[in-house]
Amino acid sequence: MFTGFCDGELILEERAARSRKRRLKGRFPYNKRATLSDGGRTGKPRKEQFASRAFAYNVEHQEVDIRLLVGHDYGKPLASRAARTLALFDAEDALTFEAEISEELQEASWVRDFFAGFGAGLIRGLSPGFRIPPQRAVPDAEKVEEEDPSEGIALIRTIFQALLYELSVVTAAAYPEAEVEARNWTPTAGGVLVPGTSDAGLRRAMNRWRA
Repeated sequence: MFTGFCDGELILEERAARSRKRRLKGRFPYNKRATLSDGGRTGKPRKEQFASRAFAYNVEHQEVDIRLLVGHDYGKPLASRAARTLALFDAEDALTFEAEISEELQEASWVRDFFAGFGAGLIRGLSPGFRIPPQRAVPDAEKVEEEDPSEGIALIRTIFQALLYELSVVTAAAYPEAEVEARNWTPTAGGVLVPGTSDAGLRRAMNRWRA
């Protein structure tokens, strides 16, 4: 499973209810570019963006149990659709969520750690865990193209359809390099990078984020 992050557009809010349940709100923007790599000394920068409603398929299928996690760790859950503590709302500009953290769950060490980090302003990022659907099912789920020369020289990957399985609260403000490699962009004969199909790269990504 891949993960993604987009800087600067996340809004998280915490509200304490009379029942001592806690509520979180979050927002992951569409059509905002994140820099995956600066290209090093000789390569081209790589950027990524999610098109409007890129996560629509699993969001609209209510039987898919999408979770809210701490740091992409399935052992550190905060809420889920199956538990009826996570609601998702998809729109043209962003995917938003509302989560309810039960009083009982607040006793868990990772939940206490999260709220401490959130209160200190250290955990304010939102990162989706997703997979790109098979090409046989969705031939045009993504594309890679060169950036407008007036804007720069980067290669832009646009994801049109992705299967969302979890959202995570995180501290990092960019894609970790290991996950960039797991995306396995492969040079073609024409010199343009496209997402590759290496089984090894996919296995590394899935093993790291497997539920």
